[in-house]
Amino acid sequence: MPRGICLCEIAIHYRPEASYFIHDLDLFAQPAMTAPEIKKRLRQFATSEKARVLQGFFKTGPGEYGEGDLFLGVVAPDIRRVAKEFQDTPLREIKIILASRRHEERLLALLMLVRQYAKGNEALKKRIYGLYLKSTRYINNWDLVDLSAPNIIGTYLLDKSRKPLYAFAKSKDLWKRRIAIVSTFTFIRRNVFDDTLRISKILLKDDHDLLHKAVGWMLREIGKRDLRAEERFLKRHYKKMPRTMLRYAIERFPEGKRRDYLDGKA
Repeated sequence: MPRGICLCEIAIHYRPEASYFIHDLDLFAQPAMTAPEIKKRLRQFATSEKARVLQGFFKTGPGEYGEGDLFLGVVAPDIRRVAKEFQDTPLREIKIILASRRHEERLLALLMLVRQYAKGNEALKKRIYGLYLKSTRYINNWDLVDLSAPNIIGTYLLDKSRKPLYAFAKSKDLWKRRIAIVSTFTFIRRNVFDDTLRISKILLKDDHDLLHKAVGWMLREIGKRDLRAEERFLKRHYKKMPRTMLRYAIERFPEGKRRDYLDGKA
């Protein structure tokens, strides 16, 4: 991802708007749209030019992290628009959309799940969490993870055991490892840093650039709230951190302090 473009950090602040329902006018209720109908609606926003740009931006070439991913050419604001329009779609239809080969359709399904999770009761939240865990093979790019994992996995685990995150952190699957660390953004927002720091330590030796960026980003988010907590971790580990991870973690530091870390003199 080019430096200066951090769509994940912008988009992660997305919050579902409140929904209002009329419960006493069932006479006027419309039947739920099916997966094919929702896909058709999304494709109204697609262009071949955008598809070419997105194919390159998300590294879909041979040997790249998004190898084989297919794009319609729909930008994020339009995907969110459709997600809002069909936010009450039954889970069985969302599950079909989530299994799509088209990147934007998978993102649409995840944003619909995020919306339903935010307004759902405990039973629905549990179902969505379970569906998410069973569907990780479709959550296979950084934007798909970053726009959904904190809002579903992180939120669900706020008052539960965090063991699933540690299992994901040790997975051979790149995207499960990213889910593990990015899900902790929910905890960070509540000034709870322990799991982020422990999972960051597990991922210190990870060999993938996308994990280096994700860990560095989460450490930086800790630093925004508690700089001493971030620096305690950095002082122990910065000399053996991947360079990209360190750069992301210290991005907001004063230039002199940044240089000390980069030169190994902090």
